[in-house]
Amino acid sequence: MTNAEIEKRVEELLSQMTLEEKIGQMNQAGMPPEEREDTKELYEKLKRGEIGSFIMAATATAGNDDTEIIPDDIFAKLQQKAVNESRLGIPVIFGRDVIHGHHTVLPLPLAMAAAFNPEQVRLCYRDVAAEAAREGVHWSFSPMLDLSRDPRWGRCVESPGEDPYVGMKMAEAVVKGFQGDDLSKPDCIAACCKHYIGYGASEGGRDYHKAEISDYTLRNYYLKAFKSAVDSGVQTVMNSFNEIGGQPTASSHYLLTEVLRDELGFDGYVISDWNAVSQLIEQGVAEDRKDAARLAINAGLDMDMVDNCYTDYGVDLVKEGKINMEVIDESVRRILRVKLRLGLFENPYVPRFKIDLKKHAENARVLAGETLVLLKNEKNVLPLSRSSKVALLGPLVNENRTLLGTWTLDGNPDDVVKIPDAFLAHLNENGKLICPDTAIQGDQLTYISQADTIVLCLGESSRATGEANSVAKIEVPEEQIALAKRAKVYGKPVIAVMCFGRPVAMTELEPYCDAIVYAWHPGTQAGNAIADVLFGDVNPSGKLPMTMPRCTGQIPIYYNAPSSGRTVNGYYGEEGNYLDCQGTPMYPFGYGISYTEFKLKDIAVSNSAVSISELKNGKRITVSVTVENIGKYDGKEVVQLYIHDKIASMTRPLRELKAFEKIFVEKGKTSVSKLEIGYDELAFYNGEKEFVVEPGEFEIFIGTDCYADNKFTLTVSE
Repeated sequence: MTNAEIEKRVEELLSQMTLEEKIGQMNQAGMPPEEREDTKELYEKLKRGEIGSFIMAATATAGNDDTEIIPDDIFAKLQQKAVNESRLGIPVIFGRDVIHGHHTVLPLPLAMAAAFNPEQVRLCYRDVAAEAAREGVHWSFSPMLDLSRDPRWGRCVESPGEDPYVGMKMAEAVVKGFQGDDLSKPDCIAACCKHYIGYGASEGGRDYHKAEISDYTLRNYYLKAFKSAVDSGVQTVMNSFNEIGGQPTASSHYLLTEVLRDELGFDGYVISDWNAVSQLIEQGVAEDRKDAARLAINAGLDMDMVDNCYTDYGVDLVKEGKINMEVIDESVRRILRVKLRLGLFENPYVPRFKIDLKKHAENARVLAGETLVLLKNEKNVLPLSRSSKVALLGPLVNENRTLLGTWTLDGNPDDVVKIPDAFLAHLNENGKLICPDTAIQGDQLTYISQADTIVLCLGESSRATGEANSVAKIEVPEEQIALAKRAKVYGKPVIAVMCFGRPVAMTELEPYCDAIVYAWHPGTQAGNAIADVLFGDVNPSGKLPMTMPRCTGQIPIYYNAPSSGRTVNGYYGEEGNYLDCQGTPMYPFGYGISYTEFKLKDIAVSNSAVSISELKNGKRITVSVTVENIGKYDGKEVVQLYIHDKIASMTRPLRELKAFEKIFVEKGKTSVSKLEIGYDELAFYNGEKEFVVEPGEFEIFIGTDCYADNKFTLTVSE
């Protein structure tokens, strides 16, 4: 359908709907996993038009549950009631938390950001969308776009990390991956960017806590990924639990209507997070559930997730004049618009089409391999030889469920490629794999002494991350440090494979490791991805999307902070360390090394000066970089461009990532990377909320992490 046809159909439906039916479209119900007594009441509500959507989950923290896969006959039964037995036949929309995979589980979103390869991310989400769509899912509650600077927060693993630009590229990739180029096609599902907004700034990393964010910081850091999602056509947005400036987002007309719709141009619908409407009572801004419904609807929160506040009180609030009918109509328009764009009126039932799960696994393996970050490789102990004799130790050696990561409702742990199995597949007839228990005992000395190399599989449980799973300390567990110390005694190279969802402080661990590979929770292809990298089939090319602190006490530490009145930040080596810790991070944003060595040379810029009027008219500045591979292996490097607005009307970050390109270079060869910046990259939101480029000098940095030291100056005139 064309946009005009969709809008015409929306108005036709709206004109026929009763107030009760309109409120019904604004109600999302929980979905029963099976036929049971209360399902009959759901059937009756559907026939009366009182349900517009179902969430396919049983609890608010489904990512922590062992969720049963929902049989598709439930979809058919519920949809049949809505389509064939309700007065207007409006189909319901089924939503599910398809966060970073369906049956094929991709690496955690934070890990995917480390790949610095948005196109591979988009490709893999096309696969994920097809898997979910053919089982009845119309709508995924993803991507999560909360900028996160605090690894204590359990949900940082669902985020794209600390950088707005990486968040923007991930938003575009995931939205286009889910929604494809035609949302009505059977293998496409609607995306939902969340949590709008500022959830990642919850104080102390405590989930659901308040966030203190100025409007300047909101627009220049936290809002950018959401704007990218809107520009990419995202159909739905989910509010966050937190408050900003004393106002919960669920009741903020400023954030939900003035900013999201009026400024960003979002034309889909906003859904609450689980019970977020009634939680306005606990947050102290609503007297009761009726008052909470009034606040949320008037703010622009279109759909109520499982709370029943709208269905219980929406009709009365309109009749009492506390909510205008125009407000209800606008919310219903948005919901119907998305349903029509999805093609649900023409094809309301579970589609049937073939998918290639083998190809999906191959794509996931490629992505997972690119997410691994090589942090240390003393004396080039990696890659391993296929004839190596490897002792494989540590608490995650035989794990499968943890390697899927949090929020994997439909992933099967039995499908996860285990690390030992993948190692055995990479070793030749002269190689040997030695797998004793997780601790090094005296009677294992004989076995370990036969090894050439010790590989430690360290990490944290998937249940230590995700929703409501925050921690007070991010240091590597003491028992795992002790394991590394004991392994080091044998005089063999010690390689740490770090299977943590979040960044952790490795100050105590690092001295006992000859090599460190940050593997995250890599999904169903975990073992293959890890073995591919350790044995050199894949040259590591991942880069850190979050800063790695030296200790918990450094939090928050992030690369794009502004300069201070006295140079006490310390991130870039300024004076002002802690009394008991350096100010620099353990590993900076954008960092990650390779088995080969790259040299950046012949850096050229198309212009050293430009006017604001030229920039407004579309002028782009091109930076050309020759990347030479002077090492022994083919490999990929991520060329990164940062800017610093030296003098501005407001304080600006010391460095901001504004462009990157992952580029493949054969050993002994060169390749050219071209990065562009223009008005949008040089502009910022000033104190008047204007998106402006100010005249003056900009420092432009080119390199392979945020410490990039190839610098030139761009002068911007009026």
